Amino acid sequence: MTIYIELLVCAYIVDIASSGAVFRGQDADDDNEVSSYDFPYVTRSMWHARPPKEKIPLQSPVPYVVIHHSYSPPACYDGVTCRQAMRSMQNFHMDSRGWWDIGYNFAVGSDGAAYEGRGWTVLGAHALHFNNISIGICLIGDWRFLVPPSNQLKSAKALINAGVELGYIKSDYKLVGHRQVRETECPGDALFHEIQTWDHWSSFPASYKDLDKIDLTGSQNKS
Repeated sequence: MTIYIELLVCAYIVDIASSGAVFRGQDADDDNEVSSYDFPYVTRSMWHARPPKEKIPLQSPVPYVVIHHSYSPPACYDGVTCRQAMRSMQNFHMDSRGWWDIGYNFAVGSDGAAYEGRGWTVLGAHALHFNNISIGICLIGDWRFLVPPSNQLKSAKALINAGVELGYIKSDYKLVGHRQVRETECPGDALFHEIQTWDHWSSFPASYKDLDKIDLTGSQNKS
């Protein structure tokens, strides 16, 4: 009987981990901060992230949120595939680009789960010259022609709201697409048109050429 109960408990834990439906905040090594979210949230340890080579603190609250798409890897619709996508992006960023970690602060999959990247308190490497004043959120997939599924969009918005409530994002933050601060097609035409309907979307900066009109405080680090 005891063995049967233990097997049931183990199966339950595995099932929860696979679904991504764990509402836990930062990993234990981030000042032991634990927060609850009302959306599926997957920590670094759950997607088996590699340790970062180094970290630089991000001064909070930030005034901007930058939306990205991954382009590659493609959209992922279950926890197993999305965790593989996170590891793929981290490996590419660390091994091919020589960065300290996965570049994004967070990513959101088409499974509706938010995945912890560098997190709220670590400087990202998602938007050159803009990392010091923003949180970068990647919607995993190629969103040039199709809009992400509604559950993916809902969790991305919920993640931003959580950042505001926790004090990591300013309440009057501005939302922009990656192409507004860097010469790139990211986050794809379809997603870019979609985020223009979201609260806090800002038409300024219109492009990277406007960056000299913004106070980019702090020293910038490429990694």
